[in-house]
Amino acid sequence: MFYYVEGTVAVMQPGLAVIDCAGVGYACNTSQTTCAALTVGKKARLYTYLNVGESIFDLYGFADQEELNCFKLLLSVSGVGPKAALAILSTAPTSQVALSIITGDAKLLTRAPGVGKKIAQRICLELKDKLAKEQDKGAFASIPAVVPVMADSTAAVSEAVSALMVLGYSQSEAMNAMDGLAIDNATAEEIIRACLKKLAAQ
Repeated sequence: MFYYVEGTVAVMQPGLAVIDCAGVGYACNTSQTTCAALTVGKKARLYTYLNVGESIFDLYGFADQEELNCFKLLLSVSGVGPKAALAILSTAPTSQVALSIITGDAKLLTRAPGVGKKIAQRICLELKDKLAKEQDKGAFASIPAVVPVMADSTAAVSEAVSALMVLGYSQSEAMNAMDGLAIDNATAEEIIRACLKKLAAQ
């Protein structure tokens, strides 16, 4: 129903941002990461997700589409609701959250209030399985020649591509974002950050 809301930040509270759009205030539940990027009185655009259910009509907003995509993917895991998803996205930058899911680092996810070890492990297992089904077999067996990568960097590239898929990009988009990047000896997180910077500039 709503793709994004854009206007002036009217009110800021922990986990909540009210965006004034032509005199109408949209209350958006959000992460601490997005809150940190907003300033009362300044213009902002939040990409939104509308959660509708019995006696529920809640709007969620995020500073970028990557965080929104990660939020929606977390909601696809059984037992994970909006509150838990926001808590996870408030613990670390989105790139780190995505990488922790791909690498099975449930410990990072358990830093979020209300997210126990079992839920964190379920998130990692379900989402890794979901992404594996979306990836073609042997996707990383032949990395494009335009990507200068050493053999020992292949694992980092694979993790980076999978993490970018958590953030809503297709496998081909992720691989194309690496075109021309010098990623020899780079960590997966460094590759993710470089790709996100490049994708944001397109």
